[in-house]
Amino acid sequence: MTDTDIFEELYEVIEDRRDAPREDSYTSSLLEEGVDAPLEKLGEEATEVTLAAKNDDTDELVHESADLIYHLYVVLTARDIELEEVVEELEERRG
Repeated sequence: MTDTDIFEELYEVIEDRRDAPREDSYTSSLLEEGVDAPLEKLGEEATEVTLAAKNDDTDELVHESADLIYHLYVVLTARDIELEEVVEELEERRG
């Protein structure tokens, strides 16, 4: 598995939880609440990333960055935005 494969795999799992919700799934519970719940979590995680970076806490920054990426993917999935759309935007910006 390459480093980028984990991002694709994570996105696929989140889509699966949207399409086939599971009672014991945190992801399913976030998606069932609509976009507001994952947006709230996304904002919280962005703040936590900022604080970890400001406090020069590398371990916490890594941990919170993973949470931020996960919750961003949940928001994208809730809004039916494919990961490929984001990748294409980044590729366009790269030139």
